[in-house]
Amino acid sequence: MRLRFVPVFFSLALALAAPLAGPAPASAAIKVIVNDTPITDYDISQRARLITLTQRKSAAAAKRQAQQELVDDQVKLSEAARMGIEISQSEVDNAFNNIARNVKMTPAKLSSALRQGGVKPETLKARLKAQLAWNRILSARFRGKIDVNESDIIAALKKTDEEDRQKSIEYDLKRVIVVVPKNSSGGFKSKRQRESNQIRASFDGCENAGGILGKYSEVVVQPIGRRLETELPENLKKEIQGLQPGKLTKPSKSPNGYEMIAVCGKREIASDIAVRTEVENELRAKEGESQSRRYLMEIRRRATIIYR
Repeated sequence: MRLRFVPVFFSLALALAAPLAGPAPASAAIKVIVNDTPITDYDISQRARLITLTQRKSAAAAKRQAQQELVDDQVKLSEAARMGIEISQSEVDNAFNNIARNVKMTPAKLSSALRQGGVKPETLKARLKAQLAWNRILSARFRGKIDVNESDIIAALKKTDEEDRQKSIEYDLKRVIVVVPKNSSGGFKSKRQRESNQIRASFDGCENAGGILGKYSEVVVQPIGRRLETELPENLKKEIQGLQPGKLTKPSKSPNGYEMIAVCGKREIASDIAVRTEVENELRAKEGESQSRRYLMEIRRRATIIYR
């Protein structure tokens, strides 16, 4: 079950126009206690500001949602502690940095934008920590246990367009690796990255690859084979689907160096496997969300929650 980050990618333009965040009050009033952990009115106001910025909700609605979220987050963190699950600060920072990357900012600029919107960066990081913990809990509890009935799949397929059910896209792929040995210098890594970009720019087909790749040392080509669109790596699916045959994906860092995927061929075949897989994944996601909600209700009932 994948972690779904908050929709914080981002109407940050709103944040830039909002007033600056003030420091936390010396004695914030406690509004809720969850398993002996207090949630203050300052915590609630901070989370409400974040919700207002990212979801465009009214102040009143954001405040109600903020209190509910904070209670749920603490319940999730308590369950994580019970299960021996710990989320490190580096994991939280990485999640924060990923958000910054998605909105084309540095982490420092994202932190600055949040502060200008009246939100401390720690407020977003606290939310991310709870999400990471919950994702780990769900993975441990439900991995391999989220099934859907064949009858539900068939019923959903009947509602899809007949034309979509009769075709899928198949790709013929190869992996191109520009090798970077371990313990290489930063200068050498930069050189290999430049060469990777040069290869990508001049690459004009798998049949002609030898002449281009032969200009560079230690470049390895590995066949991946034929893959349906549903079998493409999730992190590269959109990029591969947008490429014409004979083109390479952008270089990405790997333990072996810089890797690119070559689209050697692309064809439409008669098969409903793509739409069937999509339908099955959607049904499984819905069932996973349902199980997640039931589980949260269960641990909320076990928790000690005191409202003041």
